[in-house]
Amino acid sequence: MAAMDSGKPATDEVLFECRGRLGVITLNRPRAVNALTAGMASAMLEQLRLWAGDDSVAAVLVRGSGERGLCAGGDIVAIYRDMLDGGNATAAFWADEYTLNSLISNYPKPYVAFMDGLVLGGGVGISAHGSVRIVTERTRLGMPETTIGFVPDVGGTLLLSRAPGETGTHAALTGAHLNAADAVFLGFADHFVPSAKLEDLARALESEPVDSAVARFAEEAPQSGLAGQEWIDACYAGTDAEEIVRRLRAFDGQAREEAAKAAEAIAAKSPTAVKVALVSLRRVKGLSLEKALEQEYRVGLRFLAGPDFREGIRAQVVDKDFSPAWQPASLAKVSDEDVESYFAPLGDRELILPKEHNNV
Repeated sequence: MAAMDSGKPATDEVLFECRGRLGVITLNRPRAVNALTAGMASAMLEQLRLWAGDDSVAAVLVRGSGERGLCAGGDIVAIYRDMLDGGNATAAFWADEYTLNSLISNYPKPYVAFMDGLVLGGGVGISAHGSVRIVTERTRLGMPETTIGFVPDVGGTLLLSRAPGETGTHAALTGAHLNAADAVFLGFADHFVPSAKLEDLARALESEPVDSAVARFAEEAPQSGLAGQEWIDACYAGTDAEEIVRRLRAFDGQAREEAAKAAEAIAAKSPTAVKVALVSLRRVKGLSLEKALEQEYRVGLRFLAGPDFREGIRAQVVDKDFSPAWQPASLAKVSDEDVESYFAPLGDRELILPKEHNNV
């Protein structure tokens, strides 16, 4: 998920330059932790298409300005305001953003992402689909959408569904922030490079092949705390969200405190978002990224029209009372029919993405 237009020219909010044989994209909204806007996504899409056909550009690097992170997702207040006005601008934006995510995944040149600091929501979409994904000791990655009555998007459902065992389900339903080790373990990143070495790596990428440059600076990632956690696989299996919460609360092994915290975290989320997120992960397995994004678009438009997305943003960032009134208020009151309605075809509003970007 990412932001609507902030009113500033996209040329100020995202910067493009060539350094040697490296095309560099710098997200340039440091005060907003580089939250994506519609204009920024559109500008990135255009520039990446140009660089794809430019023989003087051998690779692309995306990074964030400032010290706080690559991209903390979206300006959800802007999305909230658009929802009050019908949500059409957000729907149009998501269509462009998902096209960008697909292009990054299919990019014909190395696409390097410095996933330093915060990488949330829409920030995952412009980094984790790249071919060379670098995390640091400062990385805090997550898909926290269920907290605001929404579900993972930007291809996040597909990435989470591919994680080892049920660790992706755990991350999706709890909205937990992940460190560098977790990001590598779950499959969101490839390499660990200390943040102090990123500038030197960026300079090396200007003239060296990407693989050899990264190999010189990369270090072994720490061990993820999610690895070998049998309670996660035991508790999160299946498609019944209520049963998952029951298992977590009843777990009596060594990790019972972690399981209990996970249960309480899920219980605080939008019940509708939790159930739709769970089914989204199950339905997306085996799909291409493009089909996954099309499913997320279908689901996202249903959330734009429903009550919980607006209510979640209101409670978290507008009124900041942190007491959302979810509708329905419990998992038991969200029927299978309710969940299934989020996946129903959109008719002429369907998003159709190309399987390949042959004309970039």
